[in-house]
Amino acid sequence: MTKDTQHWYASWFDTPFYHILYKDRDHTEAQVFMDNLTEYLNIPEKGSILDLACGKGRHSVYLNSLGYDVTGVDLSENSIAYAKQFENETLHFEVHDMCKPYKKQFDAVFNLFTSFGYFENEEDNLRTIEAIKANLNEFGFGVIDFMNSQYVIDHLVAEDTKTVEGIDFHQKRRLDNGYIIKDVSFTAEGQDFQFQERVKAFMLEDFEILFEKAGVYLLDVFGDYKLKKFHSKTSERLVMVFK
Repeated sequence: MTKDTQHWYASWFDTPFYHILYKDRDHTEAQVFMDNLTEYLNIPEKGSILDLACGKGRHSVYLNSLGYDVTGVDLSENSIAYAKQFENETLHFEVHDMCKPYKKQFDAVFNLFTSFGYFENEEDNLRTIEAIKANLNEFGFGVIDFMNSQYVIDHLVAEDTKTVEGIDFHQKRRLDNGYIIKDVSFTAEGQDFQFQERVKAFMLEDFEILFEKAGVYLLDVFGDYKLKKFHSKTSERLVMVFK
């Protein structure tokens, strides 16, 4: 079993099993998104980008390959240790809590792939947006790429099993008290493991309230990685651009 921890994401994201379960994420789709987003935002050549909750750095590495000066930060020490192998003069990784402002400002701050809404303390959601605002320079843009909670709820698969690298990951999903919860159980290396993912089912209106409290302005909302218009019932993503 996992060790008892106050924050589920601090333990689950730091295990190798999290990365095994999600190893088939679409890198091509992620790169198309970064191409579209940086072009839309017209980030200056060699501009600076903060990748907030960067995980193992897949978006950071690609953004850096496009010529941007990228800093990737994440709470997971293991993920940052892995990402550091890719560092160069214009690509850096650091362990950092996204609820707190980073030590410099950027042309853009990206919070990608539903890396938001994990917190037990509701105030930390607002603190994160306030931190993003503090990390933007005068001309900078913030971007939060979140799931479209309504679409996820409408298409929730209650239970399934996914086999990756010989491990059977049993997944159970439910909506509970405003959170989309996924319980993941599996046996590996002769041990039984149980983890839980909890993400607040934020709707666009919830973000609008947070943005207003944080003093940032929502500029655009998109529904997918091709930056098509957002539709609350049919869009798979909720991509918000603000400053």
